[in-house]
Amino acid sequence: MTIRVLVADDQMMVREGFSVLLNAMPDIEVVGEALNGREAVDRVAELRPDVVLMDIRMPEMNGIEATRAVVASDAETRVLVLTTFDLDEYVYEALRAGASGFLLKDASAQQLADGVRLVAAGEALLAPTVTKRLIAEFSKLAATSVKQPVQARIGELTERETEVLVLVAQGLSNGEIAEHLVVAESTVKTHVSRILVKLGLRDRTQAAVFAYEARLVTPG
Repeated sequence: MTIRVLVADDQMMVREGFSVLLNAMPDIEVVGEALNGREAVDRVAELRPDVVLMDIRMPEMNGIEATRAVVASDAETRVLVLTTFDLDEYVYEALRAGASGFLLKDASAQQLADGVRLVAAGEALLAPTVTKRLIAEFSKLAATSVKQPVQARIGELTERETEVLVLVAQGLSNGEIAEHLVVAESTVKTHVSRILVKLGLRDRTQAAVFAYEARLVTPG
């Protein structure tokens, strides 16, 4: 199946550049563009893309607010945030708002396409070390304000689910977690699904953010 993508960025050259790169892929089609966050939200409602490439800094409505609106209105559309530098607090806020990951704007065509495919498949773009470093850096700032509700939600998890959550936050794949815990990969998938449901989270990226803010994982 073709992955349908919306590109949201206030810079025309960025929109057109990403559109050209992605349309060159046999399994990806850019179905629309948006030049600000408000237009991105409207276009998602109209076009129902699989993935939105969402710039953070846009006029009228920024990428954080737009991400939050997209996630709230369309459970199927995934958001992949675009940024010019890796340790960006706004990107962290977008991840908290429900974005499934982020890419640097200087990513190669292959990295861009692979990121879109990964997010479209329901996974989170979490594996790169820089993503974990971003979450670790800015979760320290948010931990104090969300500590009590976060701690209460941890109590809903079993001991094994908590263990799996920690490993997810460390960037391990289901296969790596299965090997670490000496269980079947299907068992890990079940644990991850239950964790997301119990905590009301969208995907592995939000699970990682939650684990850092709950101090289950400490920045290292």
